[in-house]
Amino acid sequence: MSKTILVTGGAGFIGSNFIHLLIEETDYTVVNVDCLTYSGNLDNLRSIEKHPRYTFSKTSINNREEITKLLHKHSVEAIIHFAAESHVDRSIESASPFFETNVMGTLSLLEAARSHGIKRFVHISTDEVYGTLGDEGYFTEETPLAPNSPYSSSKASSDLLVRSFVHTHNFPAVITRCSNNYGPYQFPEKLIPRMIDLALQNKKLPVYGNGLNVRDWIYVKDHNYAVLNVFENGIDGLVYNIGGKSERTNIDVVTTILSILGKDNSLIEFVEDRKGHDFRYAIDTSFIEKELQWSPTVSFEVGLQKTVEWYIDNKQWIENIKSGQYQQ
Repeated sequence: MSKTILVTGGAGFIGSNFIHLLIEETDYTVVNVDCLTYSGNLDNLRSIEKHPRYTFSKTSINNREEITKLLHKHSVEAIIHFAAESHVDRSIESASPFFETNVMGTLSLLEAARSHGIKRFVHISTDEVYGTLGDEGYFTEETPLAPNSPYSSSKASSDLLVRSFVHTHNFPAVITRCSNNYGPYQFPEKLIPRMIDLALQNKKLPVYGNGLNVRDWIYVKDHNYAVLNVFENGIDGLVYNIGGKSERTNIDVVTTILSILGKDNSLIEFVEDRKGHDFRYAIDTSFIEKELQWSPTVSFEVGLQKTVEWYIDNKQWIENIKSGQYQQ
């Protein structure tokens, strides 16, 4: 009998892609827990919803009693924790939901997992907990936490909770911190899917500030292969940084999307910059490369081409989100 893994936030962008990976390329059994907030979309999992190794439960990670029941019912051995509020702009408008989910939800999940005797807990975090970089240098696993937005502050807080359970309770957890993901099923409030959607409609593409902020981009499947590797081979208590080695300015990302679609750069419209906008993120991946023999395999050019093609081929998926049909 294969291990049963509980995946939190499995109806979201990265989580749903991870579940596809588990069902299609491994023999793990998956229990998907998602409370289906605005960005949770079961359309992401329609092709595997009846698979015998897949179960879905509409449950909040803050509901410790229900989580505990699921852990016992399905004899869960491991948890991979993707569930999070993750949109920086929304955290600037209202921070409370981010701390309720990312901090208190993680605490509830940790307590249920420890009580159940979970054998492995993978906490998915972000490079944004490290703050911002100048023109040079990279985030390593030893970089001090210095979050600059309510979102990244909530994620840093959850990271510290996980660390405290490892050191206080000898809890079997590892933490991953990744750079910006892109690929299929990404909610269209994020940069790449939003720009693709607007460009397809010949609408203006709003770019913050001068567009020179830099992010490291990783194709979602590359990220998820790294998560699976950490799950199977990582050492309890350690942090693993996961990056795509694909630094790009925001304006470069947008102009590349327009080029792929055969659109003119005149669609770009510069708008007022985001409050507290971090200048640059970049990850040093040498630790995970050395320890777990993982490295990204999809170049940004190839990954972005595949992503644009996916959104063109799945226009109804975006239309269902715009109309609200996906929440029915």
